[in-house]
Amino acid sequence: MRDHEALPYSLPVLPDTQSIARARSLRDRLRQRRTCREFSDRPVPRAVIAAAIEAAGSAPNGANHQPWHFAVVSSPDAKRAIREAAEEEERKFYAGKASEEWLEALAPLGTDEDKPFLETAPWLIVVFAQRKGGIEEDGRTQNYYVNESVGMACGLLIATLHEAGLATLTHTPSPMGFLREICGRPTHEKPLMIVVVGHPADGATVPAHALKKKPLDQIASWL
Repeated sequence: MRDHEALPYSLPVLPDTQSIARARSLRDRLRQRRTCREFSDRPVPRAVIAAAIEAAGSAPNGANHQPWHFAVVSSPDAKRAIREAAEEEERKFYAGKASEEWLEALAPLGTDEDKPFLETAPWLIVVFAQRKGGIEEDGRTQNYYVNESVGMACGLLIATLHEAGLATLTHTPSPMGFLREICGRPTHEKPLMIVVVGHPADGATVPAHALKKKPLDQIASWL
C-alpha cells in the first residue's frame, strides 16, 4: 500500500463455533424481515431512528466521502405533501407508464397507486445520494461510487430498524424530484428512495409471494 496516515485495527478473535452461531442468529432474524404496506400510527422514539441512521452512516463508501443524506420526515403536512406527489406519479405508472410485463411482475404483491402508509407511518426517511460534496459537503468536490455506497447504507439502515422491532417499506416513485423540493435539499443531491418506518397495523398482512426466497445454492457459487 502507499504511505498514508493510519491507525491500528483489530477485531476480537471468536472461536469458529461462536462465529458461526452469531452469523446464523443474525441471518435468522433478518429472514423474518418483510416489506410492510399496512402501518400503525403508533409513535416510534426518535432515538431509534437516530441510531439506525448512525448505523447506516458506518457503511463502506467511496473515498470515505459518505455521499448520503437522510431527511427524516414526521410532520403531518410534509408527509401529506409527499403522499400527494407520490400518488400522482404512481397513477401515471399504473395507467400506462409501466409495461404489461412490469405490472404482471407486481401483481402477486397487490400494489396499486394508493399509498396511505406515507401519511400513517410515524416516520419517513428520504434517502438522498450526494453526487458532489466530499466529506466537508461543500457541494463541489466529486464523490465516487455513489449509488453503491448509498445502497450499502440503506441495507444497514433497514437491518438496524428490523433489529429494533420495526417494520419498513422502501418506496421509489418515479420521478422523485419532488422529494428534493419538499425536503429542502440542494440540486446536487439525488433522491433514491423513501424508507417508511413504523409498527405494523393490527391485522397487517404480507403477500404470500414475499415468502418465496431463493435458496443458497441459487444465489451463491463457490469457486
